Amino acid sequence: MLNLDLNLLVALDALLRERSVSGAAKKLGLSTSAMSRTLSRLRLALGDPILVSAGRAMVATPHAEAIAEQVHTLTSAVRSVLSPSPEIDISQVRRDFTIRANEAFVLLYAARLHALVTSAAPGIRLRFAPRPDKRIELLREATIDLDIGVLSGDGAELRGQALFDDRFVGVARAGHPLLETEITAERYAACRHVVSSRRGHFIEPVDEALAELGLSRKVDLVVPSYPAVVAVAAASDLVGLVPRSYHLGATGRTQMFDPPVAIPGFTITQAWHPRMDADPVHRWLRSLIFKEFPDAVRRFEQPATAGSLAADRRRTD
Repeated sequence: MLNLDLNLLVALDALLRERSVSGAAKKLGLSTSAMSRTLSRLRLALGDPILVSAGRAMVATPHAEAIAEQVHTLTSAVRSVLSPSPEIDISQVRRDFTIRANEAFVLLYAARLHALVTSAAPGIRLRFAPRPDKRIELLREATIDLDIGVLSGDGAELRGQALFDDRFVGVARAGHPLLETEITAERYAACRHVVSSRRGHFIEPVDEALAELGLSRKVDLVVPSYPAVVAVAAASDLVGLVPRSYHLGATGRTQMFDPPVAIPGFTITQAWHPRMDADPVHRWLRSLIFKEFPDAVRRFEQPATAGSLAADRRRTD
């Protein structure tokens, strides 16, 4: 068994089906002499002649007759296991997927993704998991099927596909004094601010950019998510920063503006473990997300200029 050759199983099945060395050789694309040598190996392995001459034909031994159907079943199973995944009928698939994403993504896109998945594959269910726990082990162990967000530096073993580029924009309530005239770095820094940090940090990348100009800002409040930043900014004089993609799809409770200093952008990626690369249903879901969500963001896209601020102001009035 340690030296098991699956080619012998395939050859045995052909010999028992054809009851002919030349017929089995033709079926497998081998020469007759090669098939004869294989039959000799099979006789030695099974301790049985398998096929014996009967006039011009060959007949199977009782042992060969007894194992013929089992051999055929095993051969079919081996071919199935060692063949590429068959085409799937996605409408008939029943499966659950867990997607790790932040709260902003869930609020904006979960309903849309559910509608797209359900219309094509009603047997597929989605489960969204919070993103604070970014451990790769959860993808490796298939506890998480997809991770959507900014790919961390320790994700070298993962497969990734960029969905869209994003950047931070400022948010403030309609009628906020900051929005009444040109937004300079000095006027922006003089405002009171709310920031999003799951770890409770008061510092954001914008603070480095302000420091280069000799400016600093006063952060009064830290909240755990970007939706919370928007909610606080809409109900107070605090100013916040959120991803542009989130605010573009939000409900218009705040107005958006370009920060007066340069802040590095980032790329939203869907990531998965290589073990899921060839899985046909997983591949279908990745393809659906890749096609839909860059388009979803582009549908919201409008330049955050003074003109769009006026349009935003009308939407919030």
